[in-house]
Amino acid sequence: MAVEHAVLSSGSSNEAIHGLVDRVVRNGSHVHDTVHDTVVDVGCGTGSIARTLLGSFRQYVGCDGVRYESFPHESWASFVQADLDKPPYPIADGTADLVLAIEVIEHLENPRAFVRELVRMLKPGGRLVVTTPNQLSVLSKVSLVMRNQFHAFQEAPGLYPTHITALVEIDLRHIAQENRLTDVEVRYTDRGRIPFTGRHWPHGFRGRAFSDNVLLTGVKS
Repeated sequence: MAVEHAVLSSGSSNEAIHGLVDRVVRNGSHVHDTVHDTVVDVGCGTGSIARTLLGSFRQYVGCDGVRYESFPHESWASFVQADLDKPPYPIADGTADLVLAIEVIEHLENPRAFVRELVRMLKPGGRLVVTTPNQLSVLSKVSLVMRNQFHAFQEAPGLYPTHITALVEIDLRHIAQENRLTDVEVRYTDRGRIPFTGRHWPHGFRGRAFSDNVLLTGVKS
């Protein structure tokens, strides 16, 4: 199923998510000029996050069920194919200083097995960054009350059909704790849609209630 999800997604994510990931990656160690030796991006899609993060890594490894034509062809990028619902993936233990999973976990059958696999690939002291739709936003809560479905998990003709696992902040924190991650932080994109409109909340509406996506980061002990 994960391979089918990758095809349907077109391998894309949005600017607010990438901007938040960029801020966390560049400032997460509190050393602004940190350059990671190896970044592994699981569920990489087209590899667009690599271009956002240019200058913060030496080698970028994308891992997904499908390799898109627009995946980076530069010498600093390589690709590993894997069905993300079937770990282990063909990436060695302790490969990465930084492991990313951007809008991936909600597509998979077993989020806990997935995060264990991400942590396995990290070096001790390496950082994990995971993002997913925010089920605690005003938009998502209103959708749940009015339609009995989280907004990002609605089933109807023409809607994106591949989100299958909804997680809230406490779930992400529990998973981080189970994997003994330290320096755990949950952040929100501060960008979200107003229910029943095509508009976003005005500037100044920030945090959990007004963000479409949530990010978890932590460090492998």
